[in-house]
Amino acid sequence: MLEVTNLNASIDGNRILNGIDLSVGSGEVHAVMGPNGSGKSTFAHVLAGREGYEVTGSVALDGADLLEMEPEERAAAGLFLGFQYPVEIPGVNNMYFLRTALNSVRRARGEDEISAREFLAVAREAMALVEMKPDFLERSVNAGFSGGEKKRNEILQMAVMQPRLAVLDETDSGLDIDALRVVASGVEALRGPDRSMIVITHYQRLLEHIRPDVVHVLVDGRIVESGDHTLALHLEEHGYRDFGEQDGAGQRLSGV
Repeated sequence: MLEVTNLNASIDGNRILNGIDLSVGSGEVHAVMGPNGSGKSTFAHVLAGREGYEVTGSVALDGADLLEMEPEERAAAGLFLGFQYPVEIPGVNNMYFLRTALNSVRRARGEDEISAREFLAVAREAMALVEMKPDFLERSVNAGFSGGEKKRNEILQMAVMQPRLAVLDETDSGLDIDALRVVASGVEALRGPDRSMIVITHYQRLLEHIRPDVVHVLVDGRIVESGDHTLALHLEEHGYRDFGEQDGAGQRLSGV
């Protein structure tokens, strides 16, 4: 589904991503872990098409050149980004926001828009996944929401949009145990053979609830190790010290 080849990204002359190669098959869940400043959020932003980065390399989503698309075209192609810090949109209620986003994508795909009544049924089913009360649809997007409510709202958006590829940028940050369980169970409910996910996180605790097929370690803008879920357990116990030392060619000098 996703093929990333030699992806490099810089901003204001500072190189952040240094030749990322990554393949994600249909239905797979990949976790990307790494210390602060390793390039995890930049990787998510580049996939979503955030402005300001100088990007080289190639990214193909279902065979289409993702880097040649505008952000809204990437969304229509099936890419979803869950933000680490969801923004507040005062004065725009959730129902209007979600229905507008969904119909925008449907129009871009040549599909019919759905009515308010049809959307309400879709939204209620999605809200059950993240244990959100119906009155959240009438509240302004993320305005006055707690940290956990904002992250639940991100997964609600994902459930409504039904993307092909979901990139979740530190969805677990700032969550207490109960909120983490709810968010993770919502993500797990959306797993399927036609949807892939990239879960970006610092910590193994999220991966106790979401079992990834592959775990990647990102250090200094490079993927320096990949493995199964047990790699996350190693990181939880030992941290990133085994992966921090690089030679001039970008090869690891020590590791597991």
